[in-house]
Amino acid sequence: MTDYKEEQRNEIEALESIYPSEFSILEEEPCYSFSIQVKTDDFQEDSEEGAMCYLTFTYVPTYPDDVPVIEVNMYENLDDSDAEQLQADLAQLASENLGMVMVFTLVSAAQDWLAKHVEDMKRKEEEDRERKIREAEEAERKRFEGTRVTVESFISWKAAFDAEMLALKKQQMMKEEASGPKKLTGRELFEKDTSLIQSDMKFLQDGEEEVKVDESLFEELDDLQIDDELAEESSGDEMIK
Repeated sequence: MTDYKEEQRNEIEALESIYPSEFSILEEEPCYSFSIQVKTDDFQEDSEEGAMCYLTFTYVPTYPDDVPVIEVNMYENLDDSDAEQLQADLAQLASENLGMVMVFTLVSAAQDWLAKHVEDMKRKEEEDRERKIREAEEAERKRFEGTRVTVESFISWKAAFDAEMLALKKQQMMKEEASGPKKLTGRELFEKDTSLIQSDMKFLQDGEEEVKVDESLFEELDDLQIDDELAEESSGDEMIK
């Protein structure tokens, strides 16, 4: 008969010696519960470098013939979905190692998983950066080259242009109808109705009163005295001109 308690105590002692600063016992009864910190080599607290998490293991009475309870918590630089994925991967690996103590194997797998995850994130960030650079360069190139015109694109543009012009024309007609008939200028009136010109000429020709000039007004000019100085200034001005 397997002595599960003895196997569990032996593994605890081995883990304490392997992970002296990362290992911490949380409970001893009814079964051992403990946590181990797992992190990448480049992890730094309060920074975006590397990644870290705590793995919490809780033995079941029949461990290692049954899978222990595994939790991923207190993680940094990991999303919730990342922690859930890591936990699922460790549970799958634990089911493949039934019958033997497995915590060291699970912790090593978690360290590899974190390292790969960080590398994947760095590669993705680099790919995103390069993609943005290419998109910016492509946009700049298109800005200078302009859009190439094809038969299809021209027909599409022409149809849209004609529709826009028709809409503007209808809008202008509606404005004119709303504002009432346009007031014509004098020139436009004459151009539109030539009878106005004829009526004006007829008015001048058919005037009933004759314009008379009073010649006595001009005779009085002879009596006016022109000052000699004014006459000389006037004469001087004419010479200057």
